[in-house]
Amino acid sequence: MSPASSAAGGGAAASVQPGAEPFSADGGPVGVLVCHGFTGSPRTVRPWAQHLAAAGLTVRAPRLPGHGTTWQDCNTTGWPDWYGEVERAFSELSGRCEQVFVVGLSMGACLAFRLAQTKGSAVSGLVVVNPSLAPDTRMFLLAPVLKHVVPSLPGIAGDIKKPGADEGGYLKVPVRAAATLPALWKLTARHLSEVTAPLLVYKSAVDHVVGPASMRVLRAALPGVEVRPLNDSYHVATLDNDAAEIFEGTQAFIALHSAPVQGQRDNAAEKRV
Repeated sequence: MSPASSAAGGGAAASVQPGAEPFSADGGPVGVLVCHGFTGSPRTVRPWAQHLAAAGLTVRAPRLPGHGTTWQDCNTTGWPDWYGEVERAFSELSGRCEQVFVVGLSMGACLAFRLAQTKGSAVSGLVVVNPSLAPDTRMFLLAPVLKHVVPSLPGIAGDIKKPGADEGGYLKVPVRAAATLPALWKLTARHLSEVTAPLLVYKSAVDHVVGPASMRVLRAALPGVEVRPLNDSYHVATLDNDAAEIFEGTQAFIALHSAPVQGQRDNAAEKRV
């Protein structure tokens, strides 16, 4: 297993930060697409991806366009670019795997939900961590206007409880890029009840980035969703104190929901013998 080329998952507008490169690992017939969040990079989900790859899964964690470089670079992109990249990675996984699961952090979770809406039964299951589905702060509500006034605002990165942990996110929020998020949230929320794939949600008890509005949207659309609390982590929980719980829970969830296909393949092999 090795990181994919840094040129993948984004343009060449700026140099990719160390550790922000996309992650790729080829394993068995079950694939997993791992989506990072807004102003973050694959660095925030790399341990998650590595854990799943070590379990024998085929894993892709793309770098979204404009991420992992500079906030100025991000300001030249928007949600259609980010969705296009995860869709490309999903198509690549679908071409080589019998099943594909999608997991995501924050806005990456929103992109995962959007994939499940557009790809239907091709998505075998979803695991999301602190999903971002609604504008929780005035900054995002005002971004469509602010983009004409200021290029950036103070950053939202670094919400991690664990001492010494660093996601390497942007220190500033690119306002033009942020101004595209309300459209993504609105579109995803409108079709959220159409998601039929098995779903597991992890939610930090204390989250200084994504507020309660997102969970209200999620529970209204999917009232029976399983939500597991993360009591010792902040927003970037995949790098925080509860990370192992997320990784192991995701692996178990995938094993549970990929078991029927594995069983069918084993039965077919026994019949050929």
